Order: sequence, then C-alpha cells, then structure tokens
Amino acid sequence: MKNANEKYFINPDGKNYEATIEAAISEDETLLWRAKPLKKSFVLSSFFRFLPFAIIWTIADSGFLYLIFTTVPFDEWWFYLIICIFFAFHLLPLWIWISSIISSFRRHKIEEYAFTDKRIIVKKGFVGANIESVSYASITSMNLRVGIIERICKVADIYIVAGPKKFVLEDIQNPYYVYGELQKIANDMKADIIYPNAYRPGENHGYKTSYKAKNLEKIEKK
Repeated sequence: MKNANEKYFINPDGKNYEATIEAAISEDETLLWRAKPLKKSFVLSSFFRFLPFAIIWTIADSGFLYLIFTTVPFDEWWFYLIICIFFAFHLLPLWIWISSIISSFRRHKIEEYAFTDKRIIVKKGFVGANIESVSYASITSMNLRVGIIERICKVADIYIVAGPKKFVLEDIQNPYYVYGELQKIANDMKADIIYPNAYRPGENHGYKTSYKAKNLEKIEKK
C-alpha cells in the first residue's frame, strides 16, 4: 500500500489561516451568496426566548426571599448566608437567560452562511468558529419559518435537512427570495447529477450538462 503524502495538507506559504468562509472555499468553487444573520433579530430572539420563564421564576423566588427576610430575625446571619447561596443556584434559569443574551453578540460576530456552486457552508460558534458544509444533492427538505420577532424584523429562518445533518440559517434578510433561489440551485444540481451525460459535453439535448448559477443578491450587513 502506498504511503500517504504527509505534506499534502501543509500550507505552502506556512500561514495559519483563520476560520473564514474564504478559507473554506476551494479554488474550483464559485461563491454565489453569503450573509450574516440580521443582528437586531438575532439578539432579540435570544432576549425573548426564555423571558417569560425567567420572569415567572424570578417573581416566585423574590416572593420566597421576601417572606424569609420579613420573618426570620436579623441576628441569624448564618441562616441568611445559606439562603443567599441557595438562591444563587436556584436562580440558575435567570443566569442562563442573561448569559444567552450576552453570548448572542459573540455568536452573531462569528455566524455566517454561504452558497457556492457545489455546497452550502455554515459557520457558527462561540469560543471558536466551527465550519460545516453540505452538498446540494444530499438535501432532503428545506423549510422557511417566520416567528413574531422575525416578522417584525422582516427576516426568516431557513431549516435545511440533509441526511443526518440539520442546519438553520437564522434571521435571513430577503428570506423568500433567498429561499426560492436556494431551492432552484438544489433542484438544478440534483437534476444534473441524476441525468448526466458521458464526460459532460457542452451540449446535451436530454438535459443541460453544466450548471451555471447566477450570483444571488449580496445582502449587506446592517
């Protein structure tokens, strides 16, 4: 068995590339569209996601604390110390809600999506950026969902299922246009794979053999 070339994956210029969309795209790949989630909708969704539960939990704990502080003598300082430690942990849903809001700014800074002529690329993360991709041929379903916050901000989430993988493109601007174009690209790519022609000549009377996608409108970051 032939030994693997250990130098194959070494960068020729010796640079450490950052986790970016550009770094994930190969030389024979064409970028059709890229975008980030709309920041306003992205942060507001994190704010309202657990807000009702956080409010109810905080009100309930505040009522217990009020009863304790108004009934237990102030000279029992050790008791108050135990109560404060207990409720610091018992208010965990409140801390989770606050942390989700704070982390949404960091996640938004990293999160980005791209369509190429070969696949969909999704970059997400919090501490570091994780890049995943899925080929159009493996997509089994795509759905567009609009919640209350998304409707107010005029965005939507695109849910993509590709075999065992599931992706969510969050808070996409011009969602119906992007969703329609994505479906068209996926259908064209699947049809081109199902109905190939030998060596893919320039003309095929049965079906087109080369896929030429137009560039989608670039959605600027707001």
